[in-house]
Amino acid sequence: MTETITITSVGLGFVLWLTALAFILGIGLTPLLADLLYRLKVWKQPRDTAITGEKAPVYLRLHKKKHNRNIPTMAGVLIWGVAALITVIFNLDRAGTWLPLFILVTAGVLGLVDDYVNIKSKAGIRGLDASVKFGAQLLIGAAGAWWFYSKLGFDVIHLPGFGDYSIGLLYIPLFILVIVSTANAVNITDGLDGLAGGLLSSAFVAYAMIALTQGKVELAAFCGTVAGATLAYTWFNIPPARFYMGDTGSLALGATLGAVAMLTNTVVVLVVIGGVFVVETLSSIIQIWSKKLFGRKVFLSAPIHHHFEALGWPETKVTMRFWVIGAVCAVIGLIIALFGRGL
Repeated sequence: MTETITITSVGLGFVLWLTALAFILGIGLTPLLADLLYRLKVWKQPRDTAITGEKAPVYLRLHKKKHNRNIPTMAGVLIWGVAALITVIFNLDRAGTWLPLFILVTAGVLGLVDDYVNIKSKAGIRGLDASVKFGAQLLIGAAGAWWFYSKLGFDVIHLPGFGDYSIGLLYIPLFILVIVSTANAVNITDGLDGLAGGLLSSAFVAYAMIALTQGKVELAAFCGTVAGATLAYTWFNIPPARFYMGDTGSLALGATLGAVAMLTNTVVVLVVIGGVFVVETLSSIIQIWSKKLFGRKVFLSAPIHHHFEALGWPETKVTMRFWVIGAVCAVIGLIIALFGRGL
């Protein structure tokens, strides 16, 4: 059975209007935010150890010049702050934007606390204790899962080309898994100037188009708003970065991307649209387990973008090639989402 969705000029215009507004507002507010961050001296503290606890000499060698610069973090506030402001004023909708807005803001606040702990740290792996951070992510995911299952009646997943399947209460742990996994995948990927910003922009544009074809204009406009704000941030994060989004940006945007995938019932397609995030995360998992089980590394440095740096690729080359791959993944995912529904 096929379905036909008509994209109206009014709906498309609304999405484009909020996307442009978010970009313009983000560009306009950036100088003010940058001045504040530099005055407050919220410098990102570079990590000097791997996640498994040992020294990370390859990473330190690759980023020695950056570590000699004072670069502020917490700039992700610009992204979720602008997106939240525009959504509250122009696009607040119970079915379409309440839940992703809630996750965007709560995950952003969690990341903000983590960033604050980071800038106050003196040594070691900096930031919130991993168990505290993970527990907070589980709570955010659980709150979203409860809303989806109890209030919105979601309990179905769509397999492109096959149809919808009810999974009952299993929807709740699936939702939590998607939110936590996507948040951390984006957080892992956010390691080079401009990398996460460019990839997230492509992903949210793809989801804006998916939501629009499903007739979910408010959600499409929300995705466009996030994409516009992210592009504004990325403009200033292109090497050499003026600031970093920090965990307040990566956790917020990653978790929100997962929530949007659940709202559009395209969790399977998320793996394709976020293909670079998936590979980045898998490279870190493989590296950790290889060191634990065999005592040796698979990659020169992980996640994989640092591996290519260690091979001699300039940071800009890694970033831009990953952008290209991310854009291709977004297009392929969009095609699967559309034709998998029988459009």
